[in-house]
Amino acid sequence: MKMIQSFSVDHTRIVPGIFTSRVDRLGEFSVTTYDIRLKRPNIEPAVDVAAMHSLEHIIATFLRNDPEWKDEVVYWGPMGCLTGFYLILKGSRAPQELYELMLNAFKAVENAQEVPGAAPVNCGNYLMHNLETAKWYAREFAAYLEANAGNSEIFEYPKSERPVTDGGQDFYDS
Repeated sequence: MKMIQSFSVDHTRIVPGIFTSRVDRLGEFSVTTYDIRLKRPNIEPAVDVAAMHSLEHIIATFLRNDPEWKDEVVYWGPMGCLTGFYLILKGSRAPQELYELMLNAFKAVENAQEVPGAAPVNCGNYLMHNLETAKWYAREFAAYLEANAGNSEIFEYPKSERPVTDGGQDFYDS
Protein backbone atom coordinates (compact mmCIF):
# COMPACT_ATOMS: atom_id res chain seq x y z
CA MET A 1 0.00 0.00 0.00
CA LYS A 2 1.29 3.46 -0.83
CA MET A 3 2.19 5.61 2.18
CA ILE A 4 -0.06 8.64 2.60
CA GLN A 5 1.56 12.02 2.20
CA SER A 6 1.31 13.13 5.85
CA PHE A 7 3.39 10.11 6.93
CA SER A 8 6.21 11.14 4.60
CA VAL A 9 6.93 14.21 6.73
CA ASP A 10 9.96 13.73 8.97
CA HIS A 11 8.30 14.06 12.36
CA THR A 12 11.69 14.04 14.09
CA ARG A 13 12.61 17.35 12.38
CA ILE A 14 9.33 19.26 12.05
CA VAL A 15 8.96 22.46 14.05
CA PRO A 16 5.81 24.39 14.86
CA GLY A 17 4.60 26.34 11.85
CA ILE A 18 2.28 26.55 8.86
CA PHE A 19 2.84 23.93 6.15
CA THR A 20 1.18 22.70 2.98
CA SER A 21 0.28 19.09 3.70
CA ARG A 22 -1.36 18.23 0.37
CA VAL A 23 -3.15 19.70 -2.61
CA ASP A 24 -6.08 17.77 -4.07
CA ARG A 25 -7.34 18.59 -7.52
CA LEU A 26 -11.06 18.00 -7.86
CA GLY A 27 -11.89 18.53 -11.49
CA GLU A 28 -11.57 22.22 -12.27
CA PHE A 29 -10.81 23.30 -8.70
CA SER A 30 -8.55 22.27 -5.86
CA VAL A 31 -8.50 22.15 -2.11
CA THR A 32 -5.38 22.40 0.01
CA THR A 33 -4.79 20.83 3.41
CA TYR A 34 -2.51 22.86 5.66
CA ASP A 35 -0.71 21.53 8.71
CA ILE A 36 -0.90 24.12 11.49
CA ARG A 37 1.65 22.58 13.85
CA LEU A 38 1.73 23.89 17.43
CA LYS A 39 4.11 21.35 18.98
CA ARG A 40 7.19 19.36 17.98
CA PRO A 41 5.95 15.75 17.72
CA ASN A 42 7.47 13.24 20.11
CA ILE A 43 9.56 15.99 21.75
CA GLU A 44 7.07 18.42 23.29
CA PRO A 45 3.99 17.22 25.14
CA ALA A 46 0.86 17.11 23.01
CA VAL A 47 -1.76 19.82 23.49
CA ASP A 48 -4.17 19.13 26.36
CA VAL A 49 -7.29 17.45 24.95
CA ALA A 50 -9.82 19.83 26.52
CA ALA A 51 -7.78 22.87 25.42
CA MET A 52 -7.46 21.42 21.90
CA HIS A 53 -11.23 21.00 21.76
CA SER A 54 -11.73 24.61 22.87
CA LEU A 55 -9.18 25.88 20.34
CA GLU A 56 -11.03 23.92 17.65
CA HIS A 57 -14.35 25.60 18.48
CA ILE A 58 -12.97 29.13 18.90
CA ILE A 59 -10.74 29.15 15.82
CA ALA A 60 -13.31 27.40 13.60
CA THR A 61 -15.76 30.14 14.57
CA PHE A 62 -13.15 32.82 13.90
CA LEU A 63 -12.24 31.40 10.48
CA ARG A 64 -15.82 30.97 9.34
CA ASN A 65 -16.58 34.57 10.29
CA ASP A 66 -13.48 36.22 8.84
CA PRO A 67 -14.72 38.43 5.96
CA GLU A 68 -11.70 37.75 3.75
CA TRP A 69 -11.38 33.99 4.34
CA LYS A 70 -14.79 32.59 5.33
CA ASP A 71 -15.71 31.52 1.80
CA GLU A 72 -12.38 29.67 1.42
CA VAL A 73 -12.66 27.58 4.60
CA VAL A 74 -13.68 23.96 4.11
CA TYR A 75 -12.52 22.46 7.42
CA TRP A 76 -10.62 23.22 10.65
CA GLY A 77 -9.94 20.39 13.07
CA PRO A 78 -7.37 18.77 15.36
CA MET A 79 -4.75 16.24 14.37
CA GLY A 80 -5.13 12.86 16.03
CA CYS A 81 -1.66 13.22 17.57
CA LEU A 82 -2.77 16.49 19.24
CA THR A 83 0.27 18.42 18.05
CA GLY A 84 -1.65 20.72 15.71
CA PHE A 85 -4.61 21.27 13.42
CA TYR A 86 -5.55 20.71 9.81
CA LEU A 87 -6.98 23.61 7.86
CA ILE A 88 -8.53 22.82 4.49
CA LEU A 89 -9.07 25.73 2.12
CA LYS A 90 -10.44 26.04 -1.39
CA GLY A 91 -7.69 26.69 -3.92
CA SER A 92 -4.00 26.67 -3.21
CA ARG A 93 -1.91 29.30 -1.48
CA ALA A 94 1.62 29.31 -0.15
CA PRO A 95 1.79 28.73 3.63
CA GLN A 96 3.27 32.23 4.05
CA GLU A 97 -0.02 33.65 2.76
CA LEU A 98 -1.79 32.13 5.79
CA TYR A 99 0.61 33.65 8.31
CA GLU A 100 -1.51 36.72 9.20
CA LEU A 101 -4.72 34.67 9.25
CA MET A 102 -3.26 32.12 11.67
CA LEU A 103 -1.60 34.77 13.81
CA ASN A 104 -4.89 36.69 14.07
CA ALA A 105 -6.88 33.50 14.75
CA PHE A 106 -4.66 32.46 17.64
CA LYS A 107 -4.55 36.00 19.01
CA ALA A 108 -8.36 36.14 18.89
CA VAL A 109 -8.53 33.25 21.36
CA GLU A 110 -7.29 35.64 24.07
CA ASN A 111 -10.48 37.71 23.71
CA ALA A 112 -12.86 34.76 23.97
CA GLN A 113 -15.17 35.02 26.97
CA GLU A 114 -16.63 31.58 26.33
CA VAL A 115 -16.20 28.65 23.98
CA PRO A 116 -18.71 28.94 21.12
CA GLY A 117 -20.95 25.92 20.70
CA ALA A 118 -20.01 24.40 24.07
CA ALA A 119 -23.52 23.28 24.95
CA PRO A 120 -25.09 19.80 24.81
CA VAL A 121 -27.23 20.75 21.81
CA ASN A 122 -24.17 21.98 19.81
CA CYS A 123 -21.28 19.72 20.83
CA GLY A 124 -20.74 15.98 21.16
CA ASN A 125 -18.56 16.38 24.26
CA TYR A 126 -19.58 19.77 25.64
CA LEU A 127 -18.03 19.14 29.07
CA MET A 128 -14.55 18.62 27.60
CA HIS A 129 -13.42 22.22 27.21
CA ASN A 130 -10.80 24.34 28.94
CA LEU A 131 -10.85 27.97 27.87
CA GLU A 132 -8.02 29.20 30.11
CA THR A 133 -5.62 26.47 28.98
CA ALA A 134 -6.64 27.09 25.36
CA LYS A 135 -5.72 30.75 25.83
CA TRP A 136 -2.31 29.73 27.17
CA TYR A 137 -1.59 27.53 24.11
CA ALA A 138 -2.87 30.24 21.76
CA ARG A 139 -0.61 32.89 23.35
CA GLU A 140 2.34 30.51 23.13
CA PHE A 141 1.77 29.75 19.43
CA ALA A 142 1.09 33.39 18.48
CA ALA A 143 4.31 34.48 20.22
CA TYR A 144 6.20 31.70 18.43
CA LEU A 145 4.84 32.78 15.04
CA GLU A 146 5.79 36.39 15.71
CA ALA A 147 9.29 35.45 16.86
CA ASN A 148 9.85 33.24 13.80
CA ALA A 149 8.09 35.24 11.06
CA GLY A 150 11.29 35.50 9.03
CA ASN A 151 12.30 31.87 9.51
CA SER A 152 11.53 29.82 6.38
CA GLU A 153 11.70 26.62 8.47
CA ILE A 154 8.19 27.36 9.82
CA PHE A 155 6.79 27.14 6.28
CA GLU A 156 8.70 24.19 4.77
CA TYR A 157 8.02 20.57 5.63
CA PRO A 158 11.08 18.44 6.35
CA LYS A 159 10.53 15.38 4.15
CA SER A 160 11.40 11.88 5.23
CA GLU A 161 13.30 9.87 2.64
CA ARG A 162 12.38 6.19 2.50
CA PRO A 163 14.49 3.57 0.79
CA VAL A 164 12.81 1.97 -2.22
CA THR A 165 13.13 -1.74 -3.02
CA ASP A 166 14.28 -3.03 -6.41
CA GLY A 167 10.61 -3.60 -7.20
CA GLY A 168 9.77 0.07 -6.56
CA GLN A 169 8.05 -0.46 -3.21
CA ASP A 170 8.65 1.95 -0.31
CA PHE A 171 10.61 0.30 2.48
CA TYR A 172 9.21 0.53 5.99
CA ASP A 173 11.36 -0.26 8.99
CA SER A 174 8.52 -0.82 11.43
